[in-house]
Amino acid sequence: MIRAQRMLRHGGAFLVAALLAACGTQRPAAVSTPPAPTTSVAQANTRLADVAAERAAIEARHAEREIVCYEKFFVNNCLEEAKERRRSALAAQRAIEIEAEYFLRKNKVDERDKAMAEAEARFQAEEAAAAAQPAAPPKTISPVPSPRPSSVPGRIAKRNARAAQEAAAEPANAAARAANAAAFEERRRKSEERQREVAQRKAERAAKRAAQQAEKDKAAAPAR
Repeated sequence: MIRAQRMLRHGGAFLVAALLAACGTQRPAAVSTPPAPTTSVAQANTRLADVAAERAAIEARHAEREIVCYEKFFVNNCLEEAKERRRSALAAQRAIEIEAEYFLRKNKVDERDKAMAEAEARFQAEEAAAAAQPAAPPKTISPVPSPRPSSVPGRIAKRNARAAQEAAAEPANAAARAANAAAFEERRRKSEERQREVAQRKAERAAKRAAQQAEKDKAAAPAR
């Protein structure tokens, strides 16, 4: 009786130590830092391509970690840590993607404004050159036509107003996109958990049936 009590005490101490060790393996979530600003179209395109490749690598690493986790004693702790690593990595890549896409949109607006400003400059130069030419003597007395108005300044003003609205709405749009991405990741996470639970229950039922069949076969086998 005394020996049994000592074994129970030692076993309980071992279990507590193992649980503490498992808790200690969980790493705190890394603090994400905003990506460095994009400075060129080529850099933005390169970053978007790198994000696509890194996402595939993140998913591959996550699948490898899950396989390793199922071989450990504390499976759930290991799986949760793997999920958190995957979520943090995907969030960092999404931040890079949002910043690069915003640079490309802003650069496109700037290029349009530049082209319109150049067109306006050419128009003004043509008007100035035409005004510097000596007027031909009129054949008949007629009123002088008024200069044709330019529609370029109005288009530039409208374009600038739209660009200002887009810039003002960009933080809210970025937050909405980030929230949508987080919601999508959460739905996918829950779907994966359900799939794993269904697979685990199927495996447990199959193992139970196999054990029962083995017992039946053993009972039916003739004694030697």
